[in-house]
Order: sequence, then C-alpha cells, then structure tokens
Amino acid sequence: MPPVSVPGPATALLDAPAPPQVEPDGPQPPRTRPKWLVPVVVAVIAVVLGVVTARWVLAEDDATSPQQVDDAIGEALSSTTIPAPIGPAIYNTALPSLAFIQTGEPGEEEASIGSGVIINTAGNIMTSNHVIDGAAQIRVTFADGTEATARVVQADPAVDIAVLEADRLPEVVVPAVLGGDLRVGDPIFAIGNPLGLGGSFSAGVVSGLERTLPLPDGQDLEQLIQFDAAVNPGSSGGPLLDRNAQVVGIVTAIANPTGEDFFSGIGFAVPIATAGGAAGGPEQ
Repeated sequence: MPPVSVPGPATALLDAPAPPQVEPDGPQPPRTRPKWLVPVVVAVIAVVLGVVTARWVLAEDDATSPQQVDDAIGEALSSTTIPAPIGPAIYNTALPSLAFIQTGEPGEEEASIGSGVIINTAGNIMTSNHVIDGAAQIRVTFADGTEATARVVQADPAVDIAVLEADRLPEVVVPAVLGGDLRVGDPIFAIGNPLGLGGSFSAGVVSGLERTLPLPDGQDLEQLIQFDAAVNPGSSGGPLLDRNAQVVGIVTAIANPTGEDFFSGIGFAVPIATAGGAAGGPEQ
C-alpha cells in the first residue's frame, strides 16, 4: 500500500492484504488502565467520604438514634451514582451492523480486506471506495456469520465512499443509526476488522475537524474527521461512532510518517454527512 504524500506526516489508505492467522510471540504488552476506571474510583471515594461525614455529624448529636444514622447513610449512598462504562453498550449496539469485506482470492497479490456498515433495512453496505475499487470479486461476511458475494451499486471516488449490495442477507438485518454532531475532544469509537481481526473495538477522542488529505492521484479528501482511536489496515470502511452509538464517519486513512502501514496515533474518517450524500441519500 503506497503512502499518501501530505504536508507534514504522510498518510495511508487502510485497505490491506489479508494477513495469515498467527499467534503473537513473546511477552504481551502491559494492559492499559481502562478509561472508565478514574470516574469509578472517584465515585467510590465520594461514597466513603459521605458515609464518614454522616457518621461524624450525627455523632455530635447525643439524641440521634441508630435508625437516624442508618437513614442518613442510606441517603448519602443513594445520592452517589457510579457511572456505568459506555464502551460495552456502544459495542453491542454497533456490532450487528458491521460487515467484513474481502476482495480477490486469498493469497493473490491484489487480495485485500476491509470493513463496512449496514446503512438501511435493505441491507446495503457502506464502505470505503478504495477497499473495493477495481475488485473482480467482493465477498462479505456479516456479524452473525452470514457469507455473501456483493456488487457495487454506488461509488464516489472523490470522497472515497462506495455502497455494496449483497446477494444474501442475515436473517435479521440491523442497520446502523447515522448522524450526530461532533466537537473536538468528544469521545469517539471505531469498530472494524483491523489486520483481519474481526469485530475489533477501540476508543479515543475527536482530535480535529475539517482536515484535508492529498491522494496519490492528485485529488484531495476534504472535511475529514481526525481521531486517535486505534485503526489499522483492514479498518477502512468501518464506522466511526459517537457516545450514542451513532455512525458519525467512515474510517478511511491513517497518518503514515514512516511509510509502514500501521497506526501511529492519527486516523481520518469521512463525515457521515458527506458519505450519505455520496451514497445517494440526503446529506445530514
């Protein structure tokens, strides 16, 4: 996959050869602290402080009964809510609309992998145009394991968006919810098939908006979302989600300063407003 020349760091589109199935060797990297851990710890500390404060205040009043103490502690506990992690809910909502896309025959030089997302009740799949561009054969695997062949029904290379129609659909078609507004700093989530690892989920924030990236053919991709949730070759075409599990973009490229096709901390997605217009639907 050739890098894309841009001012500053280079970028690479995220289609990729299908990788061999191998087990990682050597020691595994240390586990990072979950992002929900800090608010949970803070909430627990607040509960403990509330209980201690209630006991101290009530102890100052000799006439306070044990029942009053218990009631005060119960009130302190009920007023403190530990926030539930939102990641699992977003993942479970988005996963049924995910598709795994393969082009060509395994082992062929032109074979590649990518991701896609079901966008309507007819089962049409939105993906990145570069994932399927020029492919003689397109195969799709849905989240429930249903396999199908697909054809391109809409394509707009100028914004790197295509829509596929599969010859077979899951028994239950679950389209994604499209839309949502973004601000820099908002939490963001990516789900796809990086390096062929189906149904992978990552989290980050919106790092920038209205980015422009030059492509090898001299064209530009404009108005892109910049984000830092981890994506890799095979993620391209997958949905970028907000905290409400709404699709706000289609993953299309990564920053590629070394010329190697791996994530360096910066990803890009086509906004769903642009993608929806390219797919023949009304712009958001």
